[in-house]
Amino acid sequence: MASTAAPRTSARRTPARRRTTAWLAAAVVLLALTACAAGPNPGLDTAPPGLSEPAGFWYGLWQGMILPVTFVISLFTDSVSVYEVHNSGNWYDVGYVLGISLVFGGPFGASRARR
Repeated sequence: MASTAAPRTSARRTPARRRTTAWLAAAVVLLALTACAAGPNPGLDTAPPGLSEPAGFWYGLWQGMILPVTFVISLFTDSVSVYEVHNSGNWYDVGYVLGISLVFGGPFGASRARR
């Protein structure tokens, strides 16, 4: 007995539809990230307890290295922050980023992942 039903169309996405979906997903992610942007900090000019002068390179390096632990703790308490706002500026930032890259492998970790 011959079937007279119309053939089923496949549910594959066309390249144009994939591109539209990718742009839409990128816009949603960008919107979500901008919602998490830091706002003004009223305590910028006040030093935290135990820190008489602004945090410099070495303090930034240390805080970058302990970032994974600090981040988890900061989720449960308001007294721990992952970034010291009372810092010396660019040198603190350089130390902070260098500390993060040391913890997560830096260039050596990237070369190991490629092999």
